[in-house]
Amino acid sequence: MLLAGRVALVTGAARGIGRATALVLAEEGAAVGVADVLPEVEATAEAIRKAGRRSAAAVFDIADPAEVREGVESIVKALGPIDVLVNNAGIVNNVAPVGRMSHGAWERELAVNLSGAFNMIREVVGSMVERRWGRIVNVSSIAALGGLHHQAGYAASKAGLLGLTKTVALEHARDGITCNAVLPGLIATELVTAMPAEIRESAVAATPARRLGETEEVAHLIAFLASERAGFINGVEIPVDGGMRLNTSSLASRREARETRRPG
Repeated sequence: MLLAGRVALVTGAARGIGRATALVLAEEGAAVGVADVLPEVEATAEAIRKAGRRSAAAVFDIADPAEVREGVESIVKALGPIDVLVNNAGIVNNVAPVGRMSHGAWERELAVNLSGAFNMIREVVGSMVERRWGRIVNVSSIAALGGLHHQAGYAASKAGLLGLTKTVALEHARDGITCNAVLPGLIATELVTAMPAEIRESAVAATPARRLGETEEVAHLIAFLASERAGFINGVEIPVDGGMRLNTSSLASRREARETRRPG
């Protein structure tokens, strides 16, 4: 087992990549704290306990530093100091062109997707430094590399995570801490499978693997990065996208091109 004796904390663990990651970390021997704004996160903790691992759940908003402190303290009290932090929580519901995107929607997306990760890191990194060991994995997106049509807030926040990742690595590698980012492409989460079939099929067609990714495929990479075996991997960004980033033309650009060619 890669993580025997370690304590992990996964945000956004009520469903999708976060839930899959929490379960895989538990399979690899970790005690796993799970956090989310959704109370359904307790079901993830219960699944971990049924599998024979220790778990504790906390419901809080990672965008609120006071809630983060209280939530992390409750996890630490139940399981012990955090060895592995997985910043997975994020929102992706702010869809509008830049010129019509509201300031409030922009601010909220950055507050959750970027400042939320900062809040979590700040809360746990001190104890990692004291113990001279820690693993931080930030879940970004391939949107961080090429932008995302009508989702400037999401793309900007996920790109910001890459800068945060590299800076934490620079500051704390000497303390035995690694900080890396994984960049999922289109993964078969509940939100993705609920997309209109046309959009989902277009994305699959743009992916060399010609399929959606599985949440467990992202989770197993995170588990490796969280392990002792990945101790000399630091400050990197690893796409998990079936090769989708290799297509330089975005889906939105292709759609716009088709619409431009249509007779008026």
